[in-house]
Amino acid sequence: MEKINNVYCIEGVMADSNSYLIDNTDSDSEYNYILVDAGTGQSNSNLFSKIKEIGIEPDDIDLIVNTHCHYDHVGGNDFFPNAKIAIHKIDAIALRDPESELTVSSLFGSIVRRHDVDIELEEGDKIANFEVINTPGHTKGGISLYDGEILISGDTIFSNGGVGRMDIGGDPNDMRESLMRLKELDVEYLLPGHGPWVKNGNQHIEMSCMMMGIR
Repeated sequence: MEKINNVYCIEGVMADSNSYLIDNTDSDSEYNYILVDAGTGQSNSNLFSKIKEIGIEPDDIDLIVNTHCHYDHVGGNDFFPNAKIAIHKIDAIALRDPESELTVSSLFGSIVRRHDVDIELEEGDKIANFEVINTPGHTKGGISLYDGEILISGDTIFSNGGVGRMDIGGDPNDMRESLMRLKELDVEYLLPGHGPWVKNGNQHIEMSCMMMGIR
């Protein structure tokens, strides 16, 4: 498990998203340990073991930030009953609705078990030392988190030129606009929702832009 600045990077297994644990203990915030995305929740063994490797317990997680409402990122929320849930206000609508098809839980043959949302995020909000950027395209309420060096991109972009699929609640025009915004950032480390996290983040963002025909 790699630590980049104050972020522990936890690789997802099987269909789980990657998870990123932000150590916010140096601040005076009420949220000392913040988990970005919690995987499918189909098994907690890998995620729990990695959290314990860091030297904390799963019950120490104060806040879960979901980059978007899809099951492979929000299904594991219920493993952390002490944590508050934060998600963009648009995707909060789907997460709160047990009948919503926008969580795509049916694609995984399962259901989302936790539907509460404590914090509805908006563009420009702060999560520890990260700023919330609304990056729709994969979903309408997808977000990325940026601290001036690290970009946690959810399923907006991946390393080596990948972008999130747009046929399950997304929109190609939104994706292009989001990529154009991210292209303007100075990104050293790209931490995506799936696959490897990488250095030289701007290079990978550029490849994703080229994939979408953005020059």
